[in-house]
Amino acid sequence: MRRLHQDETVHGILLQLPLPAHLSSESLLNLIAPEKDVDGLTAANLGLLVQNQASLPPCTSKGIIRLLKAHDISLGGASVVIINASKLVGRPLALQLLSEGATVTVCHSKTKDLEAHVRRADIVVSATGKPHIIPTAWLTPGVVLVDVGVHRVADGSLCGDFEFATASKVASWITPVPGGVGPMTVAMLMENVWLAYQVSIQK
Repeated sequence: MRRLHQDETVHGILLQLPLPAHLSSESLLNLIAPEKDVDGLTAANLGLLVQNQASLPPCTSKGIIRLLKAHDISLGGASVVIINASKLVGRPLALQLLSEGATVTVCHSKTKDLEAHVRRADIVVSATGKPHIIPTAWLTPGVVLVDVGVHRVADGSLCGDFEFATASKVASWITPVPGGVGPMTVAMLMENVWLAYQVSIQK
């Protein structure tokens, strides 16, 4: 990691997570130079995100914001429920949505009455790791749904956290699984690599 950090021909570094249990992701992430941190997960880049100054924000949250804006979904004043509190998705997304003027609630495994939170949301972002965990009966008509979950079921097909077939009839807009947030995350990673390269050649 230190060799890549010092190599001027390397413009972007991504640490593939999760790591084996005996390795500290925090320690290894923070060996990456912030300007080469194309996943936006070093302490320095997350700190800049708090200040709304991150030039390399985390790819998944960046992709979600980009998707919502591309579909003219208003964020200012919107009530957004994020069902995920991880530093990979929930926390950075909450910060970015706050910067866009949204009112954000972050739910997690200890949240009481998740259904009540979901019912009052204008936008629900779910990344729980559990297939179809959000029943369609909880959804308010016209809600916007962003599905970050990817699960392989018994027949080999992929599904998300929402029951797409029924949820899509209630929601005004929903991301599919596969083909939604996943490809957008990859696109944002490529954009971050390009941005990191641009910074390096200007030195």
